[in-house]
Amino acid sequence: MEKIDLLENKCIGDCFNKLVVLNNEYLLNFIFEYVHLCNPKEIFVSTDSSEDISYIRENALKKGEEIEAAIKGHTVHFDGYYDQARDKEKTKYLLPEGVDLGPYINSIAKKQGCDEIRNILKDIMREHTLYIQFFCLGPTDSEFSLPAVQLTDSAYVAHSQNILYRQGYREFKKLGNSSKFFKFVHSQGELENNISKNISKRRVYIDLENDIVFSANTQYGGNTIGHKKLAMRLAINRASEEHWLTEHMFLMKVHGPRGRKTYFTGAFPSLCGKTSTSMIKGESIIGDDIVYMRVKEGKIRAVNVEKGMFGIIKGINSKDDAILWKVLNSPGEIIFSNVLLTEDKNVCWVGKDGDMPDKGINHSGKWYKGKKDKEGNEIPASHPNARLTLDLEYLDNFDSKRDDPDGVEVGGIIYGGRDSDTWVPVEQSFDWTHGIITKAASLESETTAAALGETGIRQFNPMANLAFVSIPLGKYIENNIKFGTNIENPPLIFSVNYFLRNSEGKFLNEVEDKAVWLKWMELRVYNDVDAIKTPTGYIPEYQSLKKLFRQVLNKEYLEEDYIKQFTLRIPENLAKIDRIINIYKTKVDDTPKILFRLLEEQKQKLQKAREEYKDYIRPVDY
Repeated sequence: MEKIDLLENKCIGDCFNKLVVLNNEYLLNFIFEYVHLCNPKEIFVSTDSSEDISYIRENALKKGEEIEAAIKGHTVHFDGYYDQARDKEKTKYLLPEGVDLGPYINSIAKKQGCDEIRNILKDIMREHTLYIQFFCLGPTDSEFSLPAVQLTDSAYVAHSQNILYRQGYREFKKLGNSSKFFKFVHSQGELENNISKNISKRRVYIDLENDIVFSANTQYGGNTIGHKKLAMRLAINRASEEHWLTEHMFLMKVHGPRGRKTYFTGAFPSLCGKTSTSMIKGESIIGDDIVYMRVKEGKIRAVNVEKGMFGIIKGINSKDDAILWKVLNSPGEIIFSNVLLTEDKNVCWVGKDGDMPDKGINHSGKWYKGKKDKEGNEIPASHPNARLTLDLEYLDNFDSKRDDPDGVEVGGIIYGGRDSDTWVPVEQSFDWTHGIITKAASLESETTAAALGETGIRQFNPMANLAFVSIPLGKYIENNIKFGTNIENPPLIFSVNYFLRNSEGKFLNEVEDKAVWLKWMELRVYNDVDAIKTPTGYIPEYQSLKKLFRQVLNKEYLEEDYIKQFTLRIPENLAKIDRIINIYKTKVDDTPKILFRLLEEQKQKLQKAREEYKDYIRPVDY
């Protein structure tokens, strides 16, 4: 009776009935537990209705969590100055006694962590409205569907999720009295000038046993929008148990000759070209961030977990990003976060066309050119990790297969990161296992502004997913290897590198060149072009690329540029292999033995090639 009375008394209007009709005791018990703990002033329950969705958006404006911009439908949100990225240090798994996920996975003893987060959450929503939302991760009515419920006291977070995720109230109606759903509890905590005040008590704790994520005293989307990377951690654990994959990947369609359509997934760390690749002019996008993959009838099929985009806005301009530029300058429901908002309500960001204004409002409050923070650092007009949130349907290159319950067949998988001196611009692995080990499990990248800490440091980041892996890393690598080995014709695996530099530090690739690498990969899926076999994989022939540069970009591709880009750098590749082997030997438990064997074989091939050709092998030398 206490449960019923508490929920009914706090629910606005008919919101209590919205919960009751779901007829799910597990859901009601979960909601009651955290309503009782967090003690919100009132509760709003959102269904799939347009009225409920509008109510949340209007509340975000009414409560000052968002500000209307000049273009109709556009709003701006600011996170706190010190709340601008995923907090890796305070993001931890709650692990029972005796469970160890390895040194790369930040964890805390479950009892200790639960006591700590419950103390933080106690009465944290006092005087706040609690929004209860229901979503479906992946397409609805699908084998890929995962129902999820979010409790948050931030209208901005609730609004963002309505843009990013498929509504799932109807999925919960079908779920019945089942406990198999993901759960998220978020509070922005005590606010000061609409900013989370108690950053020292910022926590993101993940309970894999009960499929719950807790997030407190933070507003930044990567820490709070539960169904993004937080849900991905739960889904990686679920996928491992059920023998499918959850990956940090875009999903796109590449248009080939004679009307051919080939779907690719791609994993890149933040600020490494992931969204820009999925948005290349002339191709089509299904999703830019997270995919679920399953084997169906001997083929790997994938879906976009989301329906929207939470993308980095830095550098978006009319020349390089024409499709996004058009959307960002047209009416429509878009949330900008941590950009510069001018007095006349225009939104500005680093890399936008035109000059940056000298003053406005940004994540530091009132901003002016030359403003410094308390540490003496000059504050940029727009944060390097500033974001945009929009529905993919706004994009001219949107692919209607996004909501196909069967997903799409994957023809190729791409792995890429920031690498100034080792990987060539594009390369195909010898086979599935070779690709998973030498491209995916060996991925390294320089750090960026998307996570707290130093930038420009080369870091080990297998599958661009290390920060989100929720099972032992050795098991995660083994799952990926096994996933494609029993398929007759698995997707081809490629690596790309848009950040190769010469000895003077100048980039060897132009920004738009990635469009050519994509077309070459599409042709390789069908063996329509020959390739050169090197000790590390297959690279393009010069004549193939020359033809593609003319067809795709209408420009000449010089052989001297080809040689600089595709020269095999043996010392750098050997050093990389030694780094990767050392990591897996010293920091990863239960690494599949085939990883060491295959990397040693590649090392021997490189050493043999060095004896024949010396340290640097031009592609024309093979």
